[in-house]
Amino acid sequence: MQDKDEMRALAKRALAHMDAGTTDQCEDVMRLPIETYIDPDYFRKTYDAIFLAKPLGLALSVELPEPGTYLARKMLGKPLLFTRDKEGQVHLFLNVCRHRGAGLCEEGRGKATRFSCPYHAWTYDSTGRLVGIYGKNTFGMDDTESLGLVELPCAERAGIVWGALTPGIELNIDAWLGDFQAELETLELDSWYLYDQRKLPGPGWRVTMDGYLEAYHHDNVHPDTLSPHTMGNLLVHDTYGPHQRLTMARRNLAELKEIPEDEWNAIEHLRLIHSIFPNMSVSAILGGHCLISQILPGDTPDSTVTIQTIMAAKKPETVEEKEATQAFSEMAKFAVGVEDYPIGNSIQECIPAGANDVFLIGRNELAIQHYQKAVEKYSN
Repeated sequence: MQDKDEMRALAKRALAHMDAGTTDQCEDVMRLPIETYIDPDYFRKTYDAIFLAKPLGLALSVELPEPGTYLARKMLGKPLLFTRDKEGQVHLFLNVCRHRGAGLCEEGRGKATRFSCPYHAWTYDSTGRLVGIYGKNTFGMDDTESLGLVELPCAERAGIVWGALTPGIELNIDAWLGDFQAELETLELDSWYLYDQRKLPGPGWRVTMDGYLEAYHHDNVHPDTLSPHTMGNLLVHDTYGPHQRLTMARRNLAELKEIPEDEWNAIEHLRLIHSIFPNMSVSAILGGHCLISQILPGDTPDSTVTIQTIMAAKKPETVEEKEATQAFSEMAKFAVGVEDYPIGNSIQECIPAGANDVFLIGRNELAIQHYQKAVEKYSN
């Protein structure tokens, strides 16, 4: 739950901008070389240094709701298997049998405490231990302890399952999140209901992420989806290491002027976006709904897949609740898949034309500037 005093302080900052027609700003315009968006060598360098070596938000705690549940998912070219063992501990493995390398189970979620390879029925438990070899007496191998599933570094914090996609990398998630962990915990993501989940193809990673980090485009691109609810080009910006909190003003912000400050329920007049470096956005906790986006770079600089997750504060049960949650889900899919990503694809397609040597990131696009500086820091 958000701290009321902090939310009131955010609302006061937003009100000041609304009255002045301003927004939080950087000191100067940033000029990003166009090569950072398309150069394959630069892409591979940042991909390896950041996406394969740094902690990523890979899954949500609610996707593994109880002991004995699992999630199989391919992410960034890696077949992954998440399990929650009988003690409630989450594990992360490569979803690959140690015998001849077949995938253990198909993508999806479910309940299972044993995972049997469809090829030769080698079987593993939810802690990754090899517990069965079909025809063991004829196979000719007694040492099974070294043949457990390959485990990846994994930790669970703030309703998110974090992991690193390279075996053996040290995962100090508390140091990585720093003060942002407490901020994420206020969202109480582990208590939400997972309503729907989908994959959306999109433009390149850099182009896609830029769109999640500014309110400058809202009124032009989202006139009937986001703009009726959220003011464009007004941003209150806070950073936590490489991570960020973007606070936007809802259209009802001015109502606070008619209410004594000690009676403000400020969160009803704000929209918070928590941007987790390098590729996760928690957005639009509004009217009991939440949108979570995981942006996954493709194999080249010009493509991504976004896992879009729709959450509700509780399972919708009445007709009205079901209609409201479905409407939110459809709005999120439309705003991203029909409004945002086609423009991003246009940008990606136009880059080779040579019209621009640099992209200009404005003083009002300070979250993009912060993100791009973090990319440079962690890829060198």
